Amino acid sequence: MRAKRKLDSKAFARQKQSRRKWLTFVRMCRYGINNFSRNAWLTIAATAVMTITLLIIFTAVAARSVLVETVGQLRDKVDMSIYVKTETTDDEANAIIAELQKLPSVRSVTYISAAAGRELIAQENKNDVDYLEALKEATNKNPGVLRVIVEDINDTSELSTFVDTNALLQKHIDTNRAPSFAGERKASIESIGRAVGFAERVGIVASLIFVAISSLIIFNTIRMAIFNRKEEIQMMKLIGADQSFIRGPFVVEAIVYGFIAAVIATALGFAMLYASSSTLASYQIAVQPTIDFVTFYAGFVLLGMILVGAFIGVVSSLLATRRYLKL
Repeated sequence: MRAKRKLDSKAFARQKQSRRKWLTFVRMCRYGINNFSRNAWLTIAATAVMTITLLIIFTAVAARSVLVETVGQLRDKVDMSIYVKTETTDDEANAIIAELQKLPSVRSVTYISAAAGRELIAQENKNDVDYLEALKEATNKNPGVLRVIVEDINDTSELSTFVDTNALLQKHIDTNRAPSFAGERKASIESIGRAVGFAERVGIVASLIFVAISSLIIFNTIRMAIFNRKEEIQMMKLIGADQSFIRGPFVVEAIVYGFIAAVIATALGFAMLYASSSTLASYQIAVQPTIDFVTFYAGFVLLGMILVGAFIGVVSSLLATRRYLKL
């Protein structure tokens, strides 16, 4: 009987302790939310900067996704043409294709024979009678074309080496026509890759700068809140409030900044994407796959933004409370 009473008393004590912890947590949340509305101007400033920070992060991630999709479509459209002699047979071309497909940088290879190329030109200009007559009377021979699609349009070094050193290709290559990825065409293709890399770096740098600015503003906001409540905090220390209870409301306040800013920034980010979609599409920028993705996973996108905002707020508030509360 005594053992049973002892177990019951321990269970009751644990239940009481859990209830006390829950009430403490609720009070911290309530105090933190109350603190959020105490100084309106500081609150607006901190939330506004946090919103800008999260919006830039959203824009940087979305822009990178759009750039990757656009480059992927360009990669599939921009083929690297290698010209072979007119008399090259299909079997000889297939042998060269087999060698090309062994290269890690090559995605696919197609061959257009001289005859097929001539027929294709005729089909494209079927309404131009003068051009068709000139094509029939032309005595120059069309080359066969090996159209190569590579993994990275900014790196054609492996393909260039193949063209210069492969013995089988050297027997059939048209020496009068340089590959399309050499010269000016190569410079244009490589400029696309450089532009993408530059845009990605700018987005990352801008995001880091605004994360730092946002953290500093929230840091100063929490610090001023600590100074304004100095006597109240001192009283809490005297009556035995533990460190977590004193620090907790400030952390909750910072999380509220992050939450509200994340909701606003996500809404603005979606609005910007939808508003700019038609304009970007008119410039052949592949924005629709990104819009489809963020729309389908809208809940996860919002959750991710809230977590990022909360993380920035929590880190800033913990640094401020550690330094200025001297806990």
